[in-house]
Amino acid sequence: YSLRCFLSRVGLFSKPGLLPWCARKPSDWSQPFWGTACKGNFSHGISKKCPRDQKSCEKPTYLGPLDGSWQERLADVVTPLWRLSYEEQLKVKFEAQKKILQRLESSLQMLNRINGTITAPKSEGLCCLLHPVIPSPIINGYRNKSTFSVNRGPDGNPKTVGYYVGTWRDGNIVCVQPNHLKNIPQKHNQVAQYYEVFLRQSPMEPCLLFHEGGYWRELIVRTNNQGHTMAIIIFHPQELSQEELHIQKEAIKEFFIKGPGAVCDLTSLYFQECKMTHCSHQQSPYQLLFGEPHIFEDLLGLKIRISPDAFFQINTAGAEMLYRTVGELSGVNSNTILLDICCGTGVIGLSLARHASQILGIELVEQAVEDARWTAAFNGITNCEFYTGRAETILPQLLKSKEDRQLIVAVVNPARAGLHYQVVQAIRNCRAIRTLVFVSCKPHGETTRNIIELCCPPNSAKKLLGEPFVLSRAVPVDLFPHTLHCELVLLFTR
Repeated sequence: YSLRCFLSRVGLFSKPGLLPWCARKPSDWSQPFWGTACKGNFSHGISKKCPRDQKSCEKPTYLGPLDGSWQERLADVVTPLWRLSYEEQLKVKFEAQKKILQRLESSLQMLNRINGTITAPKSEGLCCLLHPVIPSPIINGYRNKSTFSVNRGPDGNPKTVGYYVGTWRDGNIVCVQPNHLKNIPQKHNQVAQYYEVFLRQSPMEPCLLFHEGGYWRELIVRTNNQGHTMAIIIFHPQELSQEELHIQKEAIKEFFIKGPGAVCDLTSLYFQECKMTHCSHQQSPYQLLFGEPHIFEDLLGLKIRISPDAFFQINTAGAEMLYRTVGELSGVNSNTILLDICCGTGVIGLSLARHASQILGIELVEQAVEDARWTAAFNGITNCEFYTGRAETILPQLLKSKEDRQLIVAVVNPARAGLHYQVVQAIRNCRAIRTLVFVSCKPHGETTRNIIELCCPPNSAKKLLGEPFVLSRAVPVDLFPHTLHCELVLLFTR
């Protein structure tokens, strides 16, 4: 691939939605098969869409061996930049961030109806200064957390553990073992392979679709730099009794302690009964079958405690670069309060605690807040307070209790859905917040709406009464080599 050719194929210089694997035809694919592949239905014979009045369709028994073509197709889906050198990947990501900021500039200019009012300096139609992408210190095997699905593999076996190729919408889902993905560490693959061994000797069926029954579901693997490994088994209990559930928990426990899975040398094994797509610890507690209840990580001079349900950046070395960037942009000092919204395990605030007068963290996941409090106590940090709950509920009251004369630096690191509009209102209307650092892994969609509401002129109808923010700098930080994703750190001031 030439770089420009590749950019066009991933949609940066042509219409969006083109997949890299459509760019070339493997020599062993027939023309009819290739035709359906380029339409996004490469597994035309894998499964058929079901009529609405039919519960399920007949599933094929054999789709082909797990050969290199399946591994390449999976790599193209999960890590679409894997064929490029890392230097070329960074160029792709820089161009993508530039396009995002150009579209944002257009939206802001249209909103303000005049030119040159948002920020300076600018170049190439951007709304702010765009820095080069900060590269990840580790390029391969960087993930500290992986989630593996269970479904039919290329050979038709429903007890295959891996990642998906295809889409549910098109009815062509195939589960492929991720043995050659560049972003997955070998330890994660090892645990997944032995989970598959366990499933194939278990008399209990996997849960492929909730309405079709079955029990065994996803596997989550977390690791740290010390080589410790936490595994979490997700299980659909259906109508099993507590005694029957106990039998299954003992079976998976014995397999990883004394059976073939013992070679994985797990530090801890958790089991969660979940009847929904995803269950929090509050909805269905994680049950520790054996080992240590937490995993720990060393980051920025701190020992961080991580619970099964807690958010932690999936690239530890890259997270250090990200948090250092946030710290530099925030400009916190002994006269400022640092408000860490969507704080997860509290790492951003805790790493900056020695520079600020006080750290206030807000996080929805209760386990993560408990981890943050433990980390603060273990590391001797006493100027931190962490609150559990929804930011849109806690933040307005929290800001009312602070004196306007003390400056507040806010840091937000929301999920892909962006910030709740009441959180944006609270930030916008608090005069003490003069600096805002916004960390986004998806700087479009809802995040674009957040940015427009932060920067637009006062609007009484939307209760955006405070002085608008100005977007002044954007710093991309690559935490996801081989993928199209990138963290974007945005600095707002007023």
